[in-house]
Amino acid sequence: MHLRKRVLVTGGAGFLGSHLCKRLLKDGNDVLCVDNFFTGTKDNILELLSSRHFELMRHDITLPLYVEVDEIYNLACPASPIHYQHDPTQTIKTSVLGAINMLDLANRGNSKIFQASTSEVYGDPLIHPQTEDYWGNVNPIGPRACYDEGKRCAETLFFSYHQQYNINIKVARIFNTYGPNMHPNDGRVVSNFIVQALKGEPISIYGNGSQTRSFCYVDDLIEGFIRLMSSADGVTGPINLGNSNEFSMLELANMVIDLIGSSSKLIFKPLPQDDPKQRQPDTTLAKELLSWRTNTRLQNGVKKTIEYFDCLLKEKYLYD
Repeated sequence: MHLRKRVLVTGGAGFLGSHLCKRLLKDGNDVLCVDNFFTGTKDNILELLSSRHFELMRHDITLPLYVEVDEIYNLACPASPIHYQHDPTQTIKTSVLGAINMLDLANRGNSKIFQASTSEVYGDPLIHPQTEDYWGNVNPIGPRACYDEGKRCAETLFFSYHQQYNINIKVARIFNTYGPNMHPNDGRVVSNFIVQALKGEPISIYGNGSQTRSFCYVDDLIEGFIRLMSSADGVTGPINLGNSNEFSMLELANMVIDLIGSSSKLIFKPLPQDDPKQRQPDTTLAKELLSWRTNTRLQNGVKKTIEYFDCLLKEKYLYD
């Protein structure tokens, strides 16, 4: 007989959290979704609310939480520059105080705990591709520092609790991920390009468009989460999760225009301060320890994301 695990997902109504909740339910777990709805939305989890194995709680993880769970996925934190720079002190508190509160919860309940860290811990990297043993090149007082340094401190906390209290931790460093349930105004490049192209607006390219990102479709990433959480106790991470195929901003913009058949033109704007010029994960560890690799080609994933935003814009009357 399958024993249902009680799984807590913080940030569960967000982009990644909503996909994770859906997957955990599908796998036969009881899911407690916790979100303060700063960037998450109930629309992302509407289809889950009718399940008797799904529970939604409005809560901010900068405050302690007392529940009984077997596993914790800590995803709560604004993840796009527009959102995390809107209230930088709150972003830091969510990363740092949130990590402390979730680690205390794991320690009290002897729960396994997963931290959604980020490739931003590498800053504007001086090595390429980025391996997990690279310490990064981060500006600690720049406009992105609230997120970059908040996530770096959260990793420190996870490993300190692991060393001091023997908590079973799993730390994933997430590289650029895209797919349905992204926020249309989150400022991330995939959602930006798609929404602008669907509306026929000029597509904003920052810098000369030669900077690169490695885009991972959300279903592939969630599979990585599940595999890391179920890995052997000695596998703590950090482990890079992302697509190792690299694309320039110009390549992505032209792909989006072609797939939509949009009349949008490209316009070039100044590159934001500390914006990384290149981003590509070395995923050797994930392949070796988790037998994980991405399966979704960028073109196929972008098509699915375009379909999502096309429906969303029609529903919200966001087309002109």
